[in-house]
Amino acid sequence: MTNSEKTSEKTWLITGASSGLGLALAESALRAGERVVGTARRAGRFDALQARYGDRLLAVEHDVRDTDAAAAVVQRALDEFGLVDVLVNNAGAGQVGAAEEISDDRLRDMLDQHLFGPAAYVRAVLPHLRERGSGAIVQMSSQGGRMSFPAVGSYSAGKFALEGWSEALAGEVAPFGIRVLIVEPSRFRTAFNAPQVLATAAQDPSYAAVTGAVRANMADADGIQEGDPERGAAVIRDVLGAFDAPLRLPLGAEAVRNLRRVYTEALDDVEKWAGASESADFPGVPAAVRAF
Repeated sequence: MTNSEKTSEKTWLITGASSGLGLALAESALRAGERVVGTARRAGRFDALQARYGDRLLAVEHDVRDTDAAAAVVQRALDEFGLVDVLVNNAGAGQVGAAEEISDDRLRDMLDQHLFGPAAYVRAVLPHLRERGSGAIVQMSSQGGRMSFPAVGSYSAGKFALEGWSEALAGEVAPFGIRVLIVEPSRFRTAFNAPQVLATAAQDPSYAAVTGAVRANMADADGIQEGDPERGAAVIRDVLGAFDAPLRLPLGAEAVRNLRRVYTEALDDVEKWAGASESADFPGVPAAVRAF
């Protein structure tokens, strides 16, 4: 492959690209004649995709929790294709369990997958994107990154953290021509809810009445989710190309409904308690002046 060939088409680096929305984005890019560096815990999961698209797909075996190896994956992408245009931090998994049922190790695992793993990839790719003065970072969050409910707190902890970190990141990299898009999907027809994928903590009988219905609903959703990964991938690609792209993109009708309700209720609370909140300041002190 010549140097001109290496730099003539868009290159995507997608973690967790062997299934779900990651796979849908990878296939969409490859069908469009673009190139993909895809990671998965088992590189053999890319065999079928590799057979169809050949050397436009670079399959890399990597567990996103191995943050020390993220820089090597980015370097492989640069060595193979000469550039990275879009980083998609997609790898991760769900977990069900009340706060008292989730151990520190299981909570840290959610943070490793959904915060520290993506952060390592962002740090590794940013020098390249800054030098080029362009590029995009897509952070695959969840509607659970802006709202939560019983039994999904550990999962939401990772996604809330990712969103807060990414919101600051967006302001830091915008002057360099780099865009950040936080995607907040509702339920999509992927393996997310499959019993061999969705982690479930042993249930404490004390919480059966509180989380039992949620546990059942999460399991029962497998295979009947309303979100279409291919349509979702197309929306993400379209929004990335829009001049006025938002920072956050709810993906799926349920995400739109739920987040609209959450934002409305939160604003109502701010307005209802504004007087009490404002009374906590020293009287007569000028309003704070900040740099943002």
